[in-house]
Amino acid sequence: MFILKKIIPLFISPVPLCLELLIAGLILLLFTRRQKTGKLIISIGVILFAIMSFTPIPDLLIKPLERKYPPLYVKTSDTNMDDISSIKWIVVLGGGHVPDPNTPISSQISGATLVRLTEAVRLYKKIPGSKLILSEGKVFNPVAGAETMAKVARAIGINQEDLVLESESMDTDDEARLIKPIVGEDKFILVTSAAHMPRSMALFKKKGMNPIPAPTDHCYKNIKPTHPSDFFPNPGGLIKTETALHEYLGIIWSKLMGDI
Repeated sequence: MFILKKIIPLFISPVPLCLELLIAGLILLLFTRRQKTGKLIISIGVILFAIMSFTPIPDLLIKPLERKYPPLYVKTSDTNMDDISSIKWIVVLGGGHVPDPNTPISSQISGATLVRLTEAVRLYKKIPGSKLILSEGKVFNPVAGAETMAKVARAIGINQEDLVLESESMDTDDEARLIKPIVGEDKFILVTSAAHMPRSMALFKKKGMNPIPAPTDHCYKNIKPTHPSDFFPNPGGLIKTETALHEYLGIIWSKLMGDI
């Protein structure tokens, strides 16, 4: 089931999906008499590629995910915010790693993981006595992502005694299940990418946990200067679309499995 869950999104991500349509259309054009159908399928592939890489469309897809939870600021004097000065645990969900010894340790975790860890360290330094729970298993790697994150954390000055590693999980639902025995019923700060936060919060809450969201790694920016690339298909748009589709599919899957 785990392998199936990982494989299905690969076929319906923007680039593979468009390539599949183009290949199917070409096969019909070259090897069958269904010329109109082939041309139609190719046209759909090209149009989808343009739509999914044109900035306004990806922004519409990802904005509802990323703006569901606001950033977390440590302002205990603000009566409209929870007092998080007594929070003990800051949970960081991993977002991928490649433990290549020929690269610096900061390059062995994905960009998303690096941003998540940076945000967690920011909060850690503002909350005396807090500890970081670094969560990510091996998945398809020989080394657990939590171990690689811990190396980065130590390299930037975090004490080993303030690091707790969860290195057995295979996905977000696993992370929630394995972190629960550590945090119990205590409130804790949950750090992950903004688009990933709605699904993560739902999974953790379903297990009776009390996470406080601290989203980071935002793709959608509300105020930005208009760039010429915004008016043309671009790689950044494809990345946003892929991220959004991955999360929407993850939410659907989790609901079907009864995890949220």
